[in-house]
Order: sequence, then structure tokens, then C-alpha cells
Amino acid sequence: MADQTTRHAELDKIRNIGIIAHIDAGKTTTTERILFYTGKTYKIGDIDEGNTQMDWMEQEKERGITIVSAATTAFWTHSEKVAKNIEDPYRINIIDTPGHVDFTAEVERSLRVLDGGITVLDAEEGVQSQSETVWRQADKYKVPRICFVNKMDKLGADFLATVKSIEERLGANPAIMVLPIGAESSYVGNVDLLTKKAIRWGSEELGAKYEITDDIPGDMVSQVEEYRKKLIEKIAETDDKLLEKYLGGEEPTIDELKKALRAAVIAYKLVPIYAGTSLRNKGVQPLLDAVIDYLPSPVDLGEVKGINPKTEAPEVRKLIPEEALCGLAFKIQIDPHVGKLTYFRVYSGKVQSGSYIHNSSKNNTERIGRILLMHANTREEIKEAYAGEIVALVGLKETITGDTLCDEKSPIVLEKITFPEPVISLAIEPKTKVDQEKLGFALKRLTEEDPTFQVKSNHETGQTIISGIGELQLEIMVDRMKREFGVLANVGAPQVAYKETVKGQAEAEGKYIRQSGGRGQYGHCYLRIEPKPRGEGFEFKNAIKGGAIPAEFITSVEKGVKESIENGVLLGYPVVDVKVTLYDGSYHDVDSSDVAFKIAASMAFQSASKKAELTLLEPVMLVEVTTPSEYMGDIIGDLSAKRSQIMGTEERTRATIIKAMVPLAELSGYATTLRSMSKGRASYYMEPSHYEEVPRNIIEGMLAKSTFTGRVE
Repeated sequence: MADQTTRHAELDKIRNIGIIAHIDAGKTTTTERILFYTGKTYKIGDIDEGNTQMDWMEQEKERGITIVSAATTAFWTHSEKVAKNIEDPYRINIIDTPGHVDFTAEVERSLRVLDGGITVLDAEEGVQSQSETVWRQADKYKVPRICFVNKMDKLGADFLATVKSIEERLGANPAIMVLPIGAESSYVGNVDLLTKKAIRWGSEELGAKYEITDDIPGDMVSQVEEYRKKLIEKIAETDDKLLEKYLGGEEPTIDELKKALRAAVIAYKLVPIYAGTSLRNKGVQPLLDAVIDYLPSPVDLGEVKGINPKTEAPEVRKLIPEEALCGLAFKIQIDPHVGKLTYFRVYSGKVQSGSYIHNSSKNNTERIGRILLMHANTREEIKEAYAGEIVALVGLKETITGDTLCDEKSPIVLEKITFPEPVISLAIEPKTKVDQEKLGFALKRLTEEDPTFQVKSNHETGQTIISGIGELQLEIMVDRMKREFGVLANVGAPQVAYKETVKGQAEAEGKYIRQSGGRGQYGHCYLRIEPKPRGEGFEFKNAIKGGAIPAEFITSVEKGVKESIENGVLLGYPVVDVKVTLYDGSYHDVDSSDVAFKIAASMAFQSASKKAELTLLEPVMLVEVTTPSEYMGDIIGDLSAKRSQIMGTEERTRATIIKAMVPLAELSGYATTLRSMSKGRASYYMEPSHYEEVPRNIIEGMLAKSTFTGRVE
């Protein structure tokens, strides 16, 4: 019991944080520095050399990007305690997330289980498009965060302009904690506004040593006073007692300000802003101190809410080890040495290896073989894990991403994680019979790992279709099949993931009668089909009265409709956003069967769909092109020719940013087009935005080329 209370006492010394940002803002480099200064590694990893701790996959090393979120644990004692020789380590569980939009699921699921976040921004670029996306994802899960303005040594770095973009583009309320001393190549350190101390890093010793002095550069004194006053005002405004004291002409103490700022950050009223350059080893230690000072521990968050699966009533769990066990499986990873790893955030209670755990999302029970504490892809085995910890469980077979695991006697279901829909797909065919068997196994494993990666068989062609968020994601999946599972396959060109829907309402009859010697087949139903608002999916309604169709055949009708929906009517794409009502029909005492009603339902659905103005929907992407001004006209002209809607342009230091909504179908090979138009100087970023109706003339052209046989003219 003593062990449990000591662990409980340390709950306020746990920080579960994630590092989130746009591509190339410096997330992984910042994480590497954190690991170095916390003594987790003895050599600083470099992305360009491919030897970072957190990017451990072969594909990550080759491409210099993060693909999967890596989890690690580090220990840090606050610099103030170190100066007084007091040993007081805090446990920081860190998740380094990818920046590429193709791996948005990794960010989504990490944010779902984190208590706080560090948003890394590029000091020259300011807030970029993916920074906005991850910021909105963090808003959705109400994750308190700190901003780190990285790359202060970069040409064009502008700290205050970046803070302004945080305010304008992210709608955040920034609390500027430091002012940089110098910028670009003359950047040497920061002035801490609360303590009015200058922190300077030497050029040697990999930034582990720095000096804190009262020596503020003469040209910064008035600026420091001005920004310190603004900071104190901002903090005081969040706390009535402090505000009273401040308005009375008395300056609050540093401890009072820190305490009020901590409460304001956790309540998401303020976002502290720090500066540095991770690559040059400057500014990381104050950031770690800020994680301890201002980001929440499980104690600060107090409780987690869910639903009781038996009564549907709201349930609450306190985030302490003495409560009944509950937690969320937020990631599945296939490990070549130990098999399937289930990453698990323990919200309340404790979990032991060798014990049984209840999956309340699936209503089944599984046995935990081992519990591992992860450090990227190395691991340490532990016997039990407590509230507030993030661990990996080995031995769970049925659990998938987003499932709640809890104590069977006190069931609870926590909020699930939502993922975006795939927008691009490609056909994949195994090269040999042996590959055929391996392919099925590999695809099953990869879909377990990544919820945005979907697999479907095309019965028309016998091909397997894989779908995802972007070409890069699919390319890496195919590469992983080859390397990790030894599958050799031929891959088709990427295809746009269209969807079909109806614009009007219609009714139709489906009748399937076959009479052969002996028992026949009889299925007969009437369906009404109508559109639903965009994004609301499929709904089946049973409106049968007086037992016109027996209950057991109603499920057969629903199955028949679902199969037709998956296989499409117009061009073989799945039908979405429709409501289907079964309102009448008839049956035969002897001849009616499950199969007959499925076929009748399929016939009725196809017939009703054709009467209800079938149309095609296509994914539209938000595209952001960053280009030198001289190429702007050509690029806008080219985008306009691609059926795009230009949303506007924005000037940044040395570039123009063009924002547009462009159908994905028009963006094939866009990287090459853009390179040739701008002599290689422009770059673009895109993310899925929404689905929109395809113009009629384009649908006609597609129908003319189509070989889809499900379509009846």
C-alpha cells in the first residue's frame, strides 16, 4: 500500500505532453534536445544524419520526416532547484508527433490522451497551415499548450511577428515570457521577463551550460520594461485577487504570478510564448522549466468523463490510483520482437501484467501479457502502471484504436477518437501466390495500426484497393509491406476517392422470384430513398407495419442495401449521405429466404437511386502555395484552370502565400508543375477540406469512359 501512496504523491510530478507543429518547424530536433538535456541520451541525434532517437523507422531516417508518433519518458529537475542542489525530478512523458497532413491520425490520437502540448513554430515562417490544423485539433480536445518560437538563428527570424501571427491566425491569447537577445546569426539567448534576467548560451558544450545574469543589453531595457508590464497585466487580468493588488499599485510577487499563470494556462486563457533554436542548442532548458511550471499534471485535470455502457448515464472517474481502472487504447503498433503493442493511457486506477482487463467498447475481456514503458522503439518491462501513466500493453488481440479498457465491475466508455475520411486510393496486386497470402496478413496489421488507412476488395476486377489521406501515406504503406512483411506487389496509379449520393427523393419496388423444381426464392420490398445533409452518412429506417415482412428478413433487406451502398450505383463508388426507408413488402411462407430479400433490397435500392438524381462527390483540398512574388500571376492562372476557388493571398517577409480550394482530381503531378513554373522556388502544402458535387459535364465524361457493370442505363 505504501508503494501506491508514494506513487499517488508523485501524480502532481507527471506531465503527459506532446510536441505538435507544421512540417520542418523542428519538432523532432526539439525532442532530441529535451532527451539530451534530461540525460535520456548521451549523444544529440541529427535528422540529416538519420540518427535521431524518435525517428527510428527506416523510412523516417531516409526521408528525414516523422511518420509515427513516438513515445518516451524523461525526468527533469527545475533549473531553480538545480541551482540550489535540490534533487526533485518530474516525470515527463513525451509524444513526438508527425507534421505531414498524411499522418494526421497520429496527431489526433496523441492529442486525445495528452494533458498538455508544446507547439513549435518557425521564427521566419510564423504560423503555417499545418500549425493551424494541429492547433484546431488541440482545441477540440481542450489541450493547454505552450508555444516555442524555434529557429531564432534563421535568416528572416522575427519573434514579435510570429507572436502576432499566433494571435491573428490561431486566435490565441499569447503571454510573452521572454524576449530574444539578437536574431538570426547574432541570436545568443533570451531575457526572462518575469525575473528580468538575461540567459545566454555559450557556443560549446552542446548548450548544456548557460549563464543567467542581470546584464540586459542597453538597447533592450525599455522594451523589457514595456513587455514585462504587459505580461503582468495579462496575468493579473485572469485572477481577481491579483488584479485588485495590481490596480492598488502593488506589484504581485513572482510566485503569485507563476501560480496565476499556471491556472490561466490550464483554463486555456493564456498561452506562454518562449523562444530559442533547438538545432543550435539554445532555449530548450527554460522550455522544460515552463512544462513543469505551467502545463497540467493529472491532478490539475482532476477527472475524466464517460458513459456507463449499461445505463447510458454519465460516469466520472477521478484521475487517481485508488479509483476503479479506466484508460484509453490510443495506438496500435506492430513490433517485430514482441508482436502487437497497444499504447494505453491510464486515466484512473492501476493495471498489472498478467491480469485481465475489460474492453467496454467491445464488451469483451482480454489478458495483459506484459506492460512496457516505451522509449521510441526501445522498451523497459514493468509489473504495473498507475493513473497518469502512458504505457504499452502486450497480449491484447481484439482491442483497436479508441477502445476504452476498464475494470469489468465498474464499466465506463470514454469519448472515442474521430479520424478524417480517406480521399485517395490505389489498386494493389500481389506478384505471386505466396505474396497473395502475405498481403492479406500485412493489410490487416497495417489497418489495425492506422485508422485512416482502409482496405476494400473490388469484386468487379478482383483487385485490392487501399485508401488513405495522401499519396505519401500510401507510398510508405506499400514500402512497409515490402520491408516488414516481405510482400512484393504491383501498384496502380493513385486514384481519387469519389463518393456517390442522391439529390432527390424516390421510391422503388424490388421483387426477386425464382421458381425451380422444389423450393423457390421469394423476396419483395418497397424502399424510399432521400438525401441527408453532407457528412451525415447512411441511415436505415424500418417503417413496416402489420408484419408485411417478418423481422428476420428486415435485417436481410438492410444487409442488401448496405452491400449496394458499398459497391455504388453510378460508377462503383460508395454511396453516402442517404436515408433509406423500408415501408412495405410481402413474403412467402415457404420460399422467402435471407438471400432473396437481400437481392430484392439491392434491386429496389439501385432502381430508387437512379430515379433520385444520382450524382458524384469529389474531395476538395485546401492548397497553400508559398512562392516568390514574381511567379504569383502564373501560379494563380494555373490554379484557376484547375477548377479552383482562390481564397486569397497573403504577403510574408520574402514570399507570397496563395490559398485556394482545389479538387483533388486536378492536382495529379502538381509538385512537378509547380517546380517548373517557379524554377523550383515555390512549395505547396495541401490538406483535405470537404466533399463537393462534381460538375455534370465531368460526370458525363467519366460515365463515357467507365466500364462499371453495376450501372443499368
